[in-house]
Amino acid sequence: MPDHTEPAVATTPAATAQPDQHEPGLSRQLSNRHIQLIAIGGAIGTGLFMGSGKTISLAGPSVIFVYMIIGTMLFFVMRAMGELLLSNTGYKSFADFAADLLGPWAGFFTGWTYWFCWIVTGIADVIAIAGYVSYWWGSLPLWIPALAAVALLVGLNLPTVKAFGETEFWFALIKIVAIVSLIVVGLAMVFSHFTAPGGAEASFSNMWSDGGFFPTGFMGFVAGFQIATFAFVGIELVGTTAAEAKDPEKNLPKAINSIPVRVMLFYVVALVVIISVTPWREITADRSPFVAMFTLAGLGIAASVINFVVLTSATSSANSGIYSTSRMVYGLADQGDAPAAFGRLTKRRVPANALYLSGVFLLAGVVMVAVGSSIIEAFTIVTTISSLCFIFVWSIILISYIVYRRKRPHLHEASKFKMPGGVPMCYVVLAFFAFLIWAFTQKEDTLQALLVTPLWFAGLGIAWAVLRRRPVQMARAAAFRGEQAAADRD
Repeated sequence: MPDHTEPAVATTPAATAQPDQHEPGLSRQLSNRHIQLIAIGGAIGTGLFMGSGKTISLAGPSVIFVYMIIGTMLFFVMRAMGELLLSNTGYKSFADFAADLLGPWAGFFTGWTYWFCWIVTGIADVIAIAGYVSYWWGSLPLWIPALAAVALLVGLNLPTVKAFGETEFWFALIKIVAIVSLIVVGLAMVFSHFTAPGGAEASFSNMWSDGGFFPTGFMGFVAGFQIATFAFVGIELVGTTAAEAKDPEKNLPKAINSIPVRVMLFYVVALVVIISVTPWREITADRSPFVAMFTLAGLGIAASVINFVVLTSATSSANSGIYSTSRMVYGLADQGDAPAAFGRLTKRRVPANALYLSGVFLLAGVVMVAVGSSIIEAFTIVTTISSLCFIFVWSIILISYIVYRRKRPHLHEASKFKMPGGVPMCYVVLAFFAFLIWAFTQKEDTLQALLVTPLWFAGLGIAWAVLRRRPVQMARAAAFRGEQAAADRD
């Protein structure tokens, strides 16, 4: 009779290999201050700075409800992931418990899709960086800053992991200070009845005085979910990073439980202030409303400062993304799910080959801004693809939780960090994800990306059909089947 306090992670190669990939990684070189600042900074993404302009133009003031709904649903995803990670300290990521609970195929699909998620997100960040640079040098061809961004990102990730953590610490601190400052300045403008030259008076009444909270109707409200969903991609890194800390039982719950506070402060309050200062009809889809707010108020220098902040935010997001992708490919190689060359480390214990692979794929962002006619069109396409792939990863987390509750109920009973709502809430959130996918079909640009995304999963299916016949994969599958049979007998 197996001991379920140590699940199949001990016998499944997919699971045992995963922790090894972190030996030179976050859990060994990042201090608690790094982890906490990275976690907080992760709540402030490119989707908020760059994409919220389009979201507001589509949904109007109802955008605040869009962010609140998505944030609430993803909070439950993070709670499910938190309980799973704490159920076995051998788990280092959701790819581990997916392979353990659902089978080796799930670890393969989840690992590679998560890599793809961050590659596409990185491409979106490169596009955003090019757009921010054009604020100062509008005549500069967009592909130049995009190419320079890719080179910078690769260069930032070649040193040690500690250098990466320190860079992200200061990037996150800049974003936090900027958002809080924007909220304070915006509130001061509202309470002082500031009026922009030729513009409307700053007032909370701007939230409802022009068509109410839902001025574009229900379908406009629905359309706001696409870019808003992208604003939350990578939120699962909060749990994964905390789980790699020295004290996951303390740091993981703290990081996850602070998600609602971050959503309310960085998304809801910030957007309420922006729409109060700048009437929603004056916010354009192709500009960051954070920059536009100060420009409209005639504060040109402040607008330049904010533009610099959102530029560093996009660079920060892309920096984390390219690091995550290189680590994921390294882990996949360690498991036999990727070519062995990507599993090699430099003398500084950096997976350089995996890093270069991710850098090459980021060049797609350079191509898109070079041949495209609109920054926001390119941004919308790649963010839709990224959002859909992240929805797949989040769904795998929920499905793993459902299986965990069925197979290991005693671990749930012993858990000190139980998911609120349990299995029924998992089905509620999965239904919400189905709604999101339907929402993506309602606009032509998002529909095009939706129709292209299945090609990725088709390619993965073909690759898995080939890889599953290799001896190492057959051994993993046999170990999984043996564990499941033993669990059934128990």
